[in-house]
Amino acid sequence: MGTVETKGPPSKELTVATEDPAIEEEEMSPIEQVRLTVPTTDDASLPVWTFRMWFLGLFSCALLSFLNQFFSYRQEPLIITQITVQVATLPIGRFMATLLPQAKFRIPGFGSREFSLNPGPFNMKEHVLITIFANAGSAFGSGSAYAVGIVNIIKAFYVKNISFYSAWILIITTQVLGYGWAGLLRKYVVEPAHMWWPSTLVQISLFRTLHETEDNVGGKRHLSRVKFFVIALVCSFCWHLFPGYFFQSLQSISWVCWAFPNSVAAHQIGSGLNGLGVGALTLDWTAVASFLFSPLICPFFAIANVFVGYAFIIYVVIPVAYWGLDLYNAKTFPIFSSHLYTAQGPEYNITLIVNDKFELDLASYKQHGRIHMSTFFALTYGFGFATIAATLTHVALFYGREILDRYRASSERKLDVHTRLMKNYKDIPSWWFQVLLVGTIAVSLALCIFLKKEVQMPWWGLIFAAGLAFIFTLPVSIITATTNQTPGLNIITEYIMGVILPGEPIANVCFKTYGYMSMAQAISFLSDFKLGHYMKIPPRSMFLVQFIGTIIAGTINLIVAWWLLNSVEHICQPGLLPKNSPWTCPNDRVFFDASVIWGLVGPRRIFGSQGNYGALNWFFLGGLLGPCAVWLLHKKFPNQSWIPLINLPVLLGATAYMPPATALNYNAWILVGTIFNFFVFRYRKKWWQRYNYILSAALDAGTAFMTVLLYVSLGLEGVNLHWWGSNPDIDPEHCDLATCPTAKGVAVDGCPVFA
Repeated sequence: MGTVETKGPPSKELTVATEDPAIEEEEMSPIEQVRLTVPTTDDASLPVWTFRMWFLGLFSCALLSFLNQFFSYRQEPLIITQITVQVATLPIGRFMATLLPQAKFRIPGFGSREFSLNPGPFNMKEHVLITIFANAGSAFGSGSAYAVGIVNIIKAFYVKNISFYSAWILIITTQVLGYGWAGLLRKYVVEPAHMWWPSTLVQISLFRTLHETEDNVGGKRHLSRVKFFVIALVCSFCWHLFPGYFFQSLQSISWVCWAFPNSVAAHQIGSGLNGLGVGALTLDWTAVASFLFSPLICPFFAIANVFVGYAFIIYVVIPVAYWGLDLYNAKTFPIFSSHLYTAQGPEYNITLIVNDKFELDLASYKQHGRIHMSTFFALTYGFGFATIAATLTHVALFYGREILDRYRASSERKLDVHTRLMKNYKDIPSWWFQVLLVGTIAVSLALCIFLKKEVQMPWWGLIFAAGLAFIFTLPVSIITATTNQTPGLNIITEYIMGVILPGEPIANVCFKTYGYMSMAQAISFLSDFKLGHYMKIPPRSMFLVQFIGTIIAGTINLIVAWWLLNSVEHICQPGLLPKNSPWTCPNDRVFFDASVIWGLVGPRRIFGSQGNYGALNWFFLGGLLGPCAVWLLHKKFPNQSWIPLINLPVLLGATAYMPPATALNYNAWILVGTIFNFFVFRYRKKWWQRYNYILSAALDAGTAFMTVLLYVSLGLEGVNLHWWGSNPDIDPEHCDLATCPTAKGVAVDGCPVFA
């Protein structure tokens, strides 16, 4: 795997003369942020398919897919993103450039073409492709392939079986289905200059920062980024020994529970994992970066928006609903829980209402009664409904004209400098995408027809899901490319299938995955293509790296999942696990609950006339009208600049990750993010510019490596400590009463009964 000639012929004019008024007016990007961030030059002679790129890319993809799948089952599911690889592979790539031999050689069958393991200095284009590989390894930021969740709930929650072969087909087809039509839409949302994809600019800025020469400023000597990364990684690696093993109570320091050990109310208020998290802190990076990703890479204005919405929902809405209104019999259930319950308070044993055909047993369901949720869990669905509706209205009112103008401008097909430079490379033939699309649909149909017993979904469900995703991909891509907001289809798809085909939970989650994830994958695919467009990466190289990376990542995700599901006893079952066990699968618990609510029982028996939560459907209307009120206020008082800053989709969706995310995760994320992206950014900007992203990557990597080491060396052997701060028989947070109900007469094991 030496240097492969995939680049086009050298351009006659690779450098844009920005001082030329004609070029500046006709070819420069119409978006100011792009003009300030993206380079307008290209060197088409730089090699991209190098041994270094393949080695580091494949290794990064495999490593991230392993780590992210491994972490996905843990109570704090840390997601290692491409930024960690982006930072870590730069010194490795440069080291390989100095170490590998530069001699050229020929390979039989390739004619006179010459190859080299080291064609020259490690360049930015290689680095971009390695990062794209890594992005596939982290499922484009999701951690692991979405469809693995289906395998998890079948084996760990429903205690049924699915074959490895069926699971592999399901995972791969759901990951690559959207690539087919995404490739055909590139000319509408990648090539036009007005489709600028704001999120890619962060990556480009970091690439340029990492590759620029580290000069001493003002004669002062600075610690190099590489040395800083190594030091921070080693410190993170060593420190995680304490919250990860020696002193697990550092994972959640809930001092309110410690101060009032026998008070249910105090535990509900103070628990960071099962309560409101008042005063709860953590010294564990996994708790800081889980669910919400690293706070060091999130801009402060976004952190502030999340804080306002989070504080309002957690510290105003929930206390009033629980203690003030006893909404939906709130006191009968825990204050914060994603579990499902009977009307009397105990957890609902879902396996009792599933028949041998993996469908709802109506007689048994009537016998055991309706499903109930904690008030917090129910309200999160309501806020989810409102967020979806508010996103559509907000984007239409505040960005509609801009989107329409940019789409019209993009249809004029005027080439900006970036699109013109990309013409130097061979484009991807349309038949590549057509073959991929037809092939994926054919394999998916075979899965639904010949292995229907394992996935439940009928063939028409696949066609419906794919059609739904295809219809939404272009408009949602345009919204994402211009506003950086991506409306999701997950609730819509599971709601539709739940109404059409109730009683079949796996059919519902399969429909949701094919409908929602194929669109999400298509948008991620297009976003990466825009990154490659800006960085002048040959399109064929981009496509192959994305496709190969996705296949490798999905396969490794499944292998790791199969290993853990068959080796960790009682995985995903907190009631059967030791109290300090990390294998609680918080994401899969919510995924399982969704399969029960939307698939097994169906929305009519939950949110319809046959359920308890029909009033939550009004949240759709509230979300739809909310942005209208803000927009009218803005029109009425145009001089009030703060009014358009009210972003209801962000405020209403602030707690979208809760559950499975907890108050502890939000508290720590907001605190750390504010420290680094407000105070450090404002008062130590040079330090922030040089080291902030480096520190984030080092903390992720060091924590991840130590966590895996602890599990392999101690966890597999069941080696535990037995003291107050780390004991398998004691809740490490010491907030045992946080999950207790407070309604009179409700009896739950381990909880006092209120008279």
